[in-house]
Amino acid sequence: MQRIGFDNEKYLAEQTAEILRRAEKNGNKLYLEFGGKLMQDLHAARILPGYDPNVKLRLLQQLKDKAEILLCIYAGDIERKKMRADFGISYESDTLRLIDGLRGLGLLVRAVVITRYNGQKPAQQFRARLEHRGIKVYYHYATQGYPADVDTIVSEKGYGANEFVQTERPIVVVTAPGPGSGKLATCLTQLYHEHKQGRMAGYAKFETFPVWDLALEHPVNIAYEAATADLKDYNMVDPYHLETYGIESINYNRDVAAFPLLRAIWEKMTNDACPYKSPTDMGVNKIKCGIIDDEVVREASCQEVIRRYFRHLCEYTAGQGEQSTLDRADELMQKLGLHPEDRPVVKPAREASLLCKKQGKGHNGIFVGAALKLRDGRVVTGKNSDDVHAAAAVVLNAVKVLAGIPDSLHLLAPEIVQSIIHMKHEILKSKYSSLNLDEAMIALAIGSPSNPADQVAMEKMIELRDCEMHMTHMPTPGDAAGLRRIGIRCTTDPFFASSDLFIDA
Repeated sequence: MQRIGFDNEKYLAEQTAEILRRAEKNGNKLYLEFGGKLMQDLHAARILPGYDPNVKLRLLQQLKDKAEILLCIYAGDIERKKMRADFGISYESDTLRLIDGLRGLGLLVRAVVITRYNGQKPAQQFRARLEHRGIKVYYHYATQGYPADVDTIVSEKGYGANEFVQTERPIVVVTAPGPGSGKLATCLTQLYHEHKQGRMAGYAKFETFPVWDLALEHPVNIAYEAATADLKDYNMVDPYHLETYGIESINYNRDVAAFPLLRAIWEKMTNDACPYKSPTDMGVNKIKCGIIDDEVVREASCQEVIRRYFRHLCEYTAGQGEQSTLDRADELMQKLGLHPEDRPVVKPAREASLLCKKQGKGHNGIFVGAALKLRDGRVVTGKNSDDVHAAAAVVLNAVKVLAGIPDSLHLLAPEIVQSIIHMKHEILKSKYSSLNLDEAMIALAIGSPSNPADQVAMEKMIELRDCEMHMTHMPTPGDAAGLRRIGIRCTTDPFFASSDLFIDA
């Protein structure tokens, strides 16, 4: 069983109290920038075993009578159809998912703010789509004068050119589907208009990582650097906090670099001294309070650094990442003394691939191995064949182990498999006839009414959520979709599963 390193209830109590305290300190009007993922924070769940990936929603539910929500999305991300990799959906779609999820919990979504708008047609279409469903949408523009000309920034040409969102509750949570969405600029725009209208309001930042009161080189903080290697972020000791209080606290480079400007903007906006002496002062992060087993958290964070290394390696191989990002990931691995093989499923997957090649049982000259570690620590392997992909094989083998079904018993009825293969190859004229994971799960479901073993195996699939897996080749779209649906944490070696440039299976 997985050891637990995080206590959600303890964390919720501490975090809720801190946010309420900060709101009261700012005249009961606080713009709270939510960093990271509001829903399904899978990064936090991976490095803090026991962490509820939706604990921030639980936090908001405790504050729901006092809080309302603004969602930000960058117009350029809409135009480029930027994707959220962990779910395989665009930021635009994730914004809709967030609205549905928040409303379903009885939380008030006040509006959507499209940031750095510059006439992009897709942004206009997205606004129309939301407004037709009764959701208020506002445009914010690139801030004139930013970052050097504070007088222009804090004027009707700067923040004053953006539309003001009228809010009612004491806590306004400003969040987004991902980084670079314009949350800070939205908060400062709102503060500008509040102060212009003679109302007191404050700002704070709720960012889970890096953890300010953990050491600079604690694996939790290094895992954050690995996650943001493509953004060129790095952690550092907050020099302003150290100078003011004599205490080492950890922040990241962009917040530290931006602090003098933020302080100048605040003082220009309010005609008063900035209440914050450091970037750390702005934060309300109490995540350390929830860590109850540092050893467990350290090990989980090291595993996340390895996962991120594999991800950056595959993105570079696929032409979606830069050499500098891969170099940074490698540097962080070395800092913690880690190797790819320290991930327990890597070696068994590679051995399965070699066995597949030795037996000559691959498909079209490609020999793919996969290994999956169950919650009880047992490791199951699978190989590709003329019938199924390696991802499908290892998942089917895993549910057989969990259900106590003999290895010699085939779960997928041969007639169902051959029928699907016939349809793909002969009717749809696909080059790829073997079943990917998505198709194998459908075949399993089709067979379950007439085969009790299939039914038992299918029910066991839920026990694969959050299990670790590795493949020797990058998954096809159908495999990747299936892995996401089940919730398996999969890494892969940087090799393609086919010599073809286009694969739709």
